[in-house]
Amino acid sequence: MTTQTSNERREIAWPSVITVLSAAILIGAEVFGAAFAGGWALAILFGLDTFGTHILQAALFVIGVLVMINFIRGARRVEPFTRRV
Repeated sequence: MTTQTSNERREIAWPSVITVLSAAILIGAEVFGAAFAGGWALAILFGLDTFGTHILQAALFVIGVLVMINFIRGARRVEPFTRRV
């Protein structure tokens, strides 16, 4: 691992940032939509009330956040957000 020296400049690689953010929006819509719909469907399957439905949806939402965090971390390895000038 290299360390950054004081005279080394870095700039934001906007094409990489836009690519990762666009993919994150698309995948996020699918993940969070599936979390809410899956929570609703599982609540009906298990006969849960409204409060139980919201708890189940919140739990699946948290799992969705973890999926998105892992996606962004992996995408940053493939498409770095900064580059040396």
